[in-house]
Amino acid sequence: MKLLSPTISRLARLRYWKIEQWIQNPIATQREVLQDLVTHGQYTEFGRKHSLAGISKIQDFKKVVPIQEYEQLKPYVEKLMEGEENLLWNTPVNWFAKSSGTTNDKSKFIPITKESLEDCHYKASKDVLTMYYNNNPDSDLLTGKGLVIGGSHQICPINEEAQYGDLSAVLLQNTPIWANWIRTPELSIALLDEWENKIEQLANSTIYENVTSISGVPTWTLVLIKRILEITNKKTLIEVWPNLEMYLHGGVSFKPYQKQFEKLIGRNINYLEMYNASEGFFAAQDTPEADGMLLFLDHGIFYEFMPIEEYGKENPKTVGLNKVELNKNYAPVISTNGGLWRYIVGDTIEFTSLYPFRIKVTGRLKHFINAFGEELMVANADKAIATASQKTNSIVTDYTAAPIYFSENNNGAHEWLIEFEKKPHNIQEFAYELDCALKNINSDYEAKRHKDIALRMPVIHALPQYTFKKWLRSKHKLGGQHKVPRLSNERKFVEEIISIINNK
Repeated sequence: MKLLSPTISRLARLRYWKIEQWIQNPIATQREVLQDLVTHGQYTEFGRKHSLAGISKIQDFKKVVPIQEYEQLKPYVEKLMEGEENLLWNTPVNWFAKSSGTTNDKSKFIPITKESLEDCHYKASKDVLTMYYNNNPDSDLLTGKGLVIGGSHQICPINEEAQYGDLSAVLLQNTPIWANWIRTPELSIALLDEWENKIEQLANSTIYENVTSISGVPTWTLVLIKRILEITNKKTLIEVWPNLEMYLHGGVSFKPYQKQFEKLIGRNINYLEMYNASEGFFAAQDTPEADGMLLFLDHGIFYEFMPIEEYGKENPKTVGLNKVELNKNYAPVISTNGGLWRYIVGDTIEFTSLYPFRIKVTGRLKHFINAFGEELMVANADKAIATASQKTNSIVTDYTAAPIYFSENNNGAHEWLIEFEKKPHNIQEFAYELDCALKNINSDYEAKRHKDIALRMPVIHALPQYTFKKWLRSKHKLGGQHKVPRLSNERKFVEEIISIINNK
């Protein structure tokens, strides 16, 4: 394997010119992607219904195809799962990615086509590797194995030809045989659906491997690392895997977790963020120092961007790459080679640079607090939590927040439920630092906090250890891509979690 690394590095540098092509020609690339999508889509039931044949202009496409959410897609998906074909895409759909959203107990099933697997998910994965080797030509990454901490759903048959599972399970099941040589653990463990048993088997089966990279959601990766250190009686992960050089993360902001990772790993490694969802592999950090992730433009996805104030309107407006602005919140609207047409993903993003187009995920369309006009987004909360943690020498494991509404005796507030790895010496000091950070980050929050007129100081509860784990288990959402909702404009989640504490 050692001899393989220089060869891979050379191949990556040779392949990098393809990435440079779409970086340098973003608008033309996106037009070509849309034309290819329409060419396939015109032969489907959806395409005939919406007159996709003959469409050659973006404006015409936007006129004939309405923006839709999963509820509008669902009738087509149900027919696809019953075995019908040529409904949303003109090639067979044999796989469905079961969504693990946190705002709704009902599952979503996203169609996965051969094209979306090969030309989106796998192509983007190759591009991540290419960009990494381009930046690190002497890397020994592929002399060892990549530890993949995937989801927790087994592959489930729908009929003789179709199956579903969470995205990581679908990707693992369809990767070529050679990929197993550079990945750990074995597939039977990677696809286990009982998470606590899975962590134990992951730990015991990988501690003797030469692991050079890890990919997974930060929360559950931390759980695994701590268990590995317990088993091996080591203080840092580098003592277990001396050749570890990269951690690929996504799903939630890494800011609240980075301090813990640095301490547990015990050496500087490369941390790279990815934006990979059931609907597509959208972006990844092209360089470690980049603010934001490079938007993948030649991967079977045509992008539109909806200003979040348009969400909920009868005919919401969208803009293309040529009209997006920096530091403005948008909801991505995508059309894909998986048969999604002008589909609202549900995330919110900001552009951190233009040409090349880099983005950061700021939250979810339904994950925010705006009970008092403060427009608090998840990105604000993550940054403020990280600042307060640094100022109070504490470490946050997880958190959620919701509004406390006006009463006869009090004005409003934000109620924060926080699990600490390392508690602050004084919880009120943490509340003060959190409040100050939010004021610095969000001018709307600062205005509402002025003289406590609309908002008083944050109310913070330090939760007993494993409270969020118990709550996720009670919702049958323990492990994998399931995560605690950071912010909510209603009190449902907060009250459920508080009830778990009280019932104890």
